[in-house]
Amino acid sequence: MKQFITHLKKELRKSLFDYLLLVTAGVLFLFSLNVFKGERLLEFIILFIFISFYIIWGIYHHIIEDSLHLKTVVEYILIAFTLMFLLKIIILPH
Repeated sequence: MKQFITHLKKELRKSLFDYLLLVTAGVLFLFSLNVFKGERLLEFIILFIFISFYIIWGIYHHIIEDSLHLKTVVEYILIAFTLMFLLKIIILPH
């Protein structure tokens, strides 16, 4: 457990800007969903923009760390579309 916490601290120090950017985008995404509640098309567009940002952010993050592989890109795409599917069903049911 101590190694895990040490690794997290090192990762945060090294990539603080990246994670701050992701968290800020996530908060902005949730805020935008709240503002445009009931506007189905806008909610979907906002969701799609955030999902696209997440994929691009993941690719950028791994390029900077010099650890980008095809399986990593596929993982980000699968996570993004799973998130899109779940949010479309759970948060945006109309």
